[in-house]
Parts: sequence; C-alpha cells; structure tokens
Amino acid sequence: MGGIFGVVSKSSCVMDLFFGTDYHSHLGTRRGGMAVYGANGFQRSIHNIENSPFRTKFERDVEELEGNLGIGSISDTDPQPLLIQSHLGSYAIVTVGKINNEGELVRRAYDNGRIHFLEMSGGRINSSELVASIINQKESLVEGLLYAQESIEGSMTIMLLAPEGIYASRDRLGRTPLIVGKRDDAFCVSSESFAYINLGYTDYTELGPGEIVLISPDRIQSLSKPRSEMKICSFLWVYFGYPTSSYEGVNVEQMRYNCGRLLAQRDKGDGIHPDSVAGVPDSGIAHAIGYANESGIPFSRPFIKYTPTWPRSFMPQNQSQRHLIAKMKLIPIDVLIRGRSLLLIDDSIVRGTQLGETTEFLYQSGAREVHIRPACPPLLFGCKYLNFSRSTSDLDLISRRIIREREGDQVSDELLADYANPDSKNYAEMVEEIRKRLNFTTLRFHRLDDLVESIGISPCKLCTYCWSGKE
Repeated sequence: MGGIFGVVSKSSCVMDLFFGTDYHSHLGTRRGGMAVYGANGFQRSIHNIENSPFRTKFERDVEELEGNLGIGSISDTDPQPLLIQSHLGSYAIVTVGKINNEGELVRRAYDNGRIHFLEMSGGRINSSELVASIINQKESLVEGLLYAQESIEGSMTIMLLAPEGIYASRDRLGRTPLIVGKRDDAFCVSSESFAYINLGYTDYTELGPGEIVLISPDRIQSLSKPRSEMKICSFLWVYFGYPTSSYEGVNVEQMRYNCGRLLAQRDKGDGIHPDSVAGVPDSGIAHAIGYANESGIPFSRPFIKYTPTWPRSFMPQNQSQRHLIAKMKLIPIDVLIRGRSLLLIDDSIVRGTQLGETTEFLYQSGAREVHIRPACPPLLFGCKYLNFSRSTSDLDLISRRIIREREGDQVSDELLADYANPDSKNYAEMVEEIRKRLNFTTLRFHRLDDLVESIGISPCKLCTYCWSGKE
C-alpha cells in the first residue's frame, strides 16, 4: 500500500516531516522519500528501506534538507517523491493508490503531445510520473488534479508540493484517507491521523472523497468540494491501520475490539471451550482482546514477535523470504501452549500458507487444539484499488483455489456470490475445506454484516470488494 505526509510551516518543516513520514512505516516496506521547498528551491532524498528502518536511512538527510514546506512518502512500489518541471511550474509529487488503466493513460499521453517516460525495470512506468503527466495536460494544477481523478481507473490520492504550498487531493471515492492537522504555526496533511499527535498538531479536518485543497502556512483554501459518494477501504480497519488511527471518526483499535466481540457472540453455545484466546501479532491482538472481553475466556500471548530485528514494517518482496521471516519473527512460550486448547485470531487468511505454518508451529510446541477465527470474511477477489495484497492473481487466494477445484475454471459471478454468502451450502463446504487443508481444529470467519457493524458507518460508504465482489 503506502502512506504520505506533508507539512507547511512558518519555520523549518524538516523534523516534523521526518517524524511524520516515519510514522507511516507500517504501510510500506520498499522505499521512503522526502522533498522540501525553501530558500534554496527544491531538495529531495529517496532511500530503499527494505533492510533498514526509515529513520536510519534518513538521519543524515535531516541535517542537510532545508525548507518550510515538505512532503514525504512510504511506498510499497515506486520511488517517490518525484520532482517535476512543466508548463505548470515546478513541483514535487507523492501518490498512494493503484492505476488499472495504465496502458490507456500512457497512449493518451503520447497522443496529446510529444512526451516520454523514464522506463523502470521490467518496462514499468513510475505511477507518480504517470499521474504527473496527466496533471500536466491541463492548464492549471487544479484542473490537472480533477482530470487525474476522472481519468484514473482504480484509486489515487495525490499531494503536490509547490512554492505556494501543498495541493492535497483525496482519491475520487475516498478509498484512502487524508487528514489535516493544525498547530499555531503550521498545518500538516497525513494518511494516518495519529502521525502528527506527538508533533503538537491537533485534528483540523478530514478531506472528503475527491476533495482538493491548497494548504499554506496561514490557511487552507478549498479548490474542489467533496463528492457525495464514498467507498473507503474496510481493510484499513481490519489490518492496515495503526491502532491509534481513526478514519471517518472510527478508531482502528476500537473497531477491532468490536470485531472480536461479534466473533465471540457468534461462537456462544457452540460447545467449544478453549483455555485461552490469542491474537497473531500485531493486527490480530486487538481482535483477540475484544473476543476475550466478550467471552470471558482469558487472553494470552503464547508467542511473542521479536521486534528488535523484525519490526512490523520489515517484510521482503520475495514470497519465500516472506514465509521464512514470518516464521522467524514468532517465538513460542511453552508454558502457555503445551497441552492447551487455543483460539487464535488473525486479521485474515490470504494464501493460507503463513497461518497454516503458525498453526503447525503451535502443534509442534504442544498445543492440544487450535481454533481459528479470522477477523474478516474469506477473501474471494484481489484488491483492484490499493495494492493491499501482493497477490498477482485471484488464484493466489486459498478460497479461489478451492472454488476452482470444485467448479472448474469458469465460475460465474452468481456462483461466486453464493460462495460469499455465509448462509449458503457452498460457503460452508469451502470453509470446511480450508479448515482441513490448514489443519485447524475449527474455523469460523467473521461475517461481512458483522464486519460492517464493527466499523459502524453506513455500508454504502464502505468498499467491501475483496469479500463480496461488489464495487
């Protein structure tokens, strides 16, 4: 996925930009970057953060960067910020999102004028560079941002750093958040609401879907009003969001407690009596606390994640390395596992590989039973909007592999909808097959209606595509 952060200040913005961007490290693992503007014009620094935390890579840059305006990025994909010079002037750009019609947009850019792109490895074009090319086809930055919102299929939240301030544009359907904080001498704009609290900022406003503003040290100017329709990503609360963040007024930690509470209510009277409830670190822990509080079953931590060298944000792109490191992170506590029946909550089941290995790891450590309660419904569709999963095909999902084996290669939308229905026979048989393959004692997924209730905002404002296939 990724996260972005910006600061406009009457004094130096560098330290605020450094720490505010660093607070987004849980959203991306590949690259970090910062750009500032001041008396010496634009300055920029980008580093690979796959093997080192953001802070260690940028500590020296903080001493060299000078400016009172700045933007930063944590990215799972392309290097950014980019510095752009065009007929609209010079600016820096950062983006969060996913472009599904890249080929069409590149051809359109070629048709509209003699233009070139810097080709990346594998023939790819940097998404932020493509967005900049779309913006530059218009006669002003605001027109360009509106044109980008209309042209891009997928999702794209954008921040532009110009001499006059930061242009902030939330994606057209508000799939990703963008929140503004205020201090006496500065404003900031952030993907995560908690990223500025310790920097002395307080909540000022949350941009609406498609809203565009210009933020200067003295004021915020509305350039395009919010649109009426919103489809914010539900998975932000389930997994991506940091516990201290809130989106649309709903705190992540509280939402996860709600999830666990409703999971526990569904389990009442089923005859299962685990000795303790545990969450897979980190995102499963709050769900497990909510379950334990509702059920009265004690919460425990039968394994601990070794964070000194394996922080949450560090995870290689290579899948085999990811499996190894996921295993290396977790260290068992024998006395809390051996001979015990455990109920384990994870945020989701994607491929099933990691949770299957975790379960086997618990059995090898002496667990008598392992009951699994994912905090969201079965994933049936790869995300088209936010790159929240590194899966390249729907068949990377364990649920879709099982459906293909049951139904063949050609599966209708109607049949997939039936598999998504928690009250259907196909759903029950799919879940039972997942349980058997991953060797769980029992398996019960969070229902979509319960998930929506856990969030607590209007269902029509939520994107649930990865579970329901409905946009």
